Amino acid sequence: MNQIEPENRSGCIPPDVPRLPTRARGAFRLGDRVQLQGASGDLHTVTITENGWFNTAKAAFPLAELLGRQEGSLVRSREGREFLAFRPRRLDYTLSMPRGAAIIYPKDAAQILQSADIFTGARVFECGAGSGALTVSLLEMMGEAGHLVSVEEREDFADIAQANVDLWFGRPHPAWQLKRARLGEIDLESIYGSHYFDRAVIDLLDPWSYLDILHQLLVPGGVLCCYVTTVTQMSTLVEALRSDGRFGFTCSEETIQRQWHTEGLALRPEHQMVGHTGFLVTCRVLARGARRPQKLGNAPKAAKINGGQWSPEDDWEQVRLGQRNPAQRKTRRVRRDVVRRAEYWARGNAAAESTPPPEPETSPGTPS
Repeated sequence: MNQIEPENRSGCIPPDVPRLPTRARGAFRLGDRVQLQGASGDLHTVTITENGWFNTAKAAFPLAELLGRQEGSLVRSREGREFLAFRPRRLDYTLSMPRGAAIIYPKDAAQILQSADIFTGARVFECGAGSGALTVSLLEMMGEAGHLVSVEEREDFADIAQANVDLWFGRPHPAWQLKRARLGEIDLESIYGSHYFDRAVIDLLDPWSYLDILHQLLVPGGVLCCYVTTVTQMSTLVEALRSDGRFGFTCSEETIQRQWHTEGLALRPEHQMVGHTGFLVTCRVLARGARRPQKLGNAPKAAKINGGQWSPEDDWEQVRLGQRNPAQRKTRRVRRDVVRRAEYWARGNAAAESTPPPEPETSPGTPS
């Protein structure tokens, strides 16, 4: 039995919580995040402070020169190098955010918003918050009228995700709840009731192990969207959904992104591209007692081994799947730096430090 009636979506946000401000417009102000674009296309993200400096091996100028200027202004360093100044897009922020866990790349996040049909006011369950990249996109699409519940089992990743989301929105988002626990160890049904969520986005190594929980959380007709990285995971998940019987037909897809070099008559694809990052497996929840329609005629032949599945496997670990396991030392450093910045800029604890913490070292533009 639902504890919050489906029609009462406004009940997700307490009435005394102030509305989030809209995206910053107009001239640059103290504390604004600014992206500097060089003549060769190089990008640098800085935060405006009174005594801060923009420093590279070839250019330097005081950040106070940006104060009062409009977006799209041209800034010149003391060495004569020129930069355009803009507020970063969500894509730029995602690629440059400090991270512990690997992020869901923007091309996949965009496809998730469409395939999972994320709408304004939706109730969405996210499992595997990671570094908060997808969380930002989900909250932007849902707005304050929605309700996003994210679950992250690692405490360090949860801290990084919380800080990254707070820094993007400028304060904690009123429609977001972050649960620091493992799916299966937290009784979500007792908190939200059964069949409460409209959509579920899952980024786990073995999402097929939690189909009972996900079916109980989603409304009939709800969308389940799973992000997996390998073919073996995708095959195992699709077969599990098919044999479960409570989910509709699956759609398995991946998105490949390629930019083009456009300069004069030199029009060609770029040499580098964002190829495979992961697979999306999407399906709908069936009504109680319903089943998939059966095809007339001969059924397609399954693979000869294991009834269409890969060899049985119980030990699903990142290392065995060829995925990078972030070093503990790096994760601790990223967690410390990004939490300090969130406390200073987004959570209003500027009195805790006399000077803003430095920008964390990041490697923007490449998936991790």
